Amino acid sequence: MTTTSSDLYPVSRLAAVREATAAAGLDALLLTPGPDLRYISGYDALPLERLTCLVVPVSGEPFMMVPRLELPAAEHSPASRLGVEFVAWDETDDPYAHVAHRIGSVAKVGLADRMWALQSLRFRAAMPGVEQVLGGSVLGPLRARKSPAEVAALRAAGAAIDAVHAQVPQFLKAGRTERVVGKDIAEAILAAGHATVDFVIVGSGPNGASPHHEVSDRVIQPGDAVVVDIGGTMPSGYCSDSTRVYCVGEPSPEFVKYYEVLKEAQEAACAHVRPGVTCESVDAAARDVITEAGYGEYFIHRTGHGIGLETHEDPYMVSGNTTLMEPGFAFSVEPGIYLPGRHGARIEDIMICGETTGERLNHSTRDLVIV
Repeated sequence: MTTTSSDLYPVSRLAAVREATAAAGLDALLLTPGPDLRYISGYDALPLERLTCLVVPVSGEPFMMVPRLELPAAEHSPASRLGVEFVAWDETDDPYAHVAHRIGSVAKVGLADRMWALQSLRFRAAMPGVEQVLGGSVLGPLRARKSPAEVAALRAAGAAIDAVHAQVPQFLKAGRTERVVGKDIAEAILAAGHATVDFVIVGSGPNGASPHHEVSDRVIQPGDAVVVDIGGTMPSGYCSDSTRVYCVGEPSPEFVKYYEVLKEAQEAACAHVRPGVTCESVDAAARDVITEAGYGEYFIHRTGHGIGLETHEDPYMVSGNTTLMEPGFAFSVEPGIYLPGRHGARIEDIMICGETTGERLNHSTRDLVIV
């Protein structure tokens, strides 16, 4: 699956987005480089101070503003299949004024969620009085429901990161630093087929109690539990993300006790997934197990996040999110228990909500791996 796949980035998306824009009461969507633009066009445009923007008006034809020096890249990208006009602008032009003039009198526009403030403020100046809202209100629900091609891309990403976890035990040795281990893992992520390394968390001993620790120069000690949370982006544009826990030598009885609770909680949440349940109930399925075992205060984050062209996107498995699960939803299930100053643990799989139940896309062992 590649960025040029007509299945992964179908041209029909543009019409669906235009229809959703009108249904949301917006007059146009303005999409700068980032996952929203790539979702519609397949174009992984460079994020620059020079404006690249796909303009999707409800009335009138869509077009893409492109800096002239980026025009060849745009024309050779999957966006060329959309049939939209590429409007090349020169260094002395004002592309914001051109967009404002071309879309005419409008009341409300949606901006790409990842649009730079530099660009949103210039659009505001070019269109005074026009209300700006987040384009995610339109695109979020569309992006949350993955197509079969997107599921296949996520499945390939899951297999690639599983292959990296299979190599982690050979990297984890007492006397090595987290940073050195992280470098080995990063190289393995690329070797497994990812286009980029998005993050490498190697939290040993007390650092495992910090969910987003990443790496440090701490030397791994015998008996350390090590949280390894890793992910990258595949050439398809779709992301991987998986967490496993390892122990360098024999773990403490205290750690073994709550790790078993964590496994039970993660399994309960995964088993709960099916169409029609709320996103917050997936969180509750994991949280209830951990709370009943007496570790509730040590589970300090939501149970999961959506994944696709971004590592974190809709839908989120968190209390208060009453969104009903639908077939095609892709998200993580990753409860954690963190004892400050001592150690921590997290188990994470990416899941797809199917027609009747959930499917895990990660298949490496969830047992505590002793190395």
